[in-house]
Amino acid sequence: MRIMAVDYGDARTGVAVSDESASLTGDAWVISSKRDNETASTIVTEAKARGVSCIVVGLPKNMDGSVGPRAEKCIQFADLLHTTAQHQQSTSHPTDIEIILRDERLTTMSAHRILTDVGKYGKKRKKTVDAIAASLILEEYLAFMNGSKGRGF
Repeated sequence: MRIMAVDYGDARTGVAVSDESASLTGDAWVISSKRDNETASTIVTEAKARGVSCIVVGLPKNMDGSVGPRAEKCIQFADLLHTTAQHQQSTSHPTDIEIILRDERLTTMSAHRILTDVGKYGKKRKKTVDAIAASLILEEYLAFMNGSKGRGF
């Protein structure tokens, strides 16, 4: 069972996928697109091709736990992923992909800190920060699934 995490963005969306045992983060990449339908379709296609059973969409709540405009966009994107997965479902190979929203406060800040620590700046940083944020969301979710606290995002 593989798990996929998504760090949704208006122009770039980070994606990370676990290994088959859902214990480690495997691949991570960025989808560059300003078209939500295109991004959702790409994510669902990749999820199905990789045998993903669950997509975890990061929900960037405000520090007080409330849902602001950015989190609302993520909720709408999660709904779009769900609809896209249902429409792409083949009758010969039905696959149910669960879509979960998960609090991910501070993951992007943590990703920037990681890149600073390894000396990545400018364009190199811009191209990878969302993939790292998705990896952090995935790591935290996998830790939660395996009964540990994770990084506490």
